[in-house]
Amino acid sequence: MHAMEPTVYVETSIVSYLAARPSRDLITAAHQQLTTQWWATRRAAFRLHISELVVQEASDGDPDAVRRRLAFLEGIPAVAVTADTLSFARSLVENRVVPPTAEADALHIAIAAAGGMEYLLTWNCRHIANAQIRGKIEELARLRGFEPPILCTPEELMETDQ
Repeated sequence: MHAMEPTVYVETSIVSYLAARPSRDLITAAHQQLTTQWWATRRAAFRLHISELVVQEASDGDPDAVRRRLAFLEGIPAVAVTADTLSFARSLVENRVVPPTAEADALHIAIAAAGGMEYLLTWNCRHIANAQIRGKIEELARLRGFEPPILCTPEELMETDQ
């Protein structure tokens, strides 16, 4: 019997990089390339999940870009947002783990944790996949009874040679 594939919450920055036109900025271009590589070669090894928040964020902006982003999200199940999820997101802001200007980022973290996701895949290294706040996120999640997801970029979730 096969073990179930690990679960991954796909945050909006991932589909934004997938759907964007190639950037002239070297770092952004590298992130786009890594994201495309991960999507093509690694996503099948995981059970992907999104949320209504991802769909809302992916629906903003240029209509052509919206169409491309939503096409990548097609068929990916959404994690439900519960009262516990919203309460956890609020506590991330109230405890100054995530700034009030980044409430949506706190909600992504809370959705992934409350939804039991093993990984939260993002390119948001300021408010989500940030080594300086990771411990605080994990501590608050556990206080609320959630096992925190591993907050990572596609580069960190590439196949290892075993």
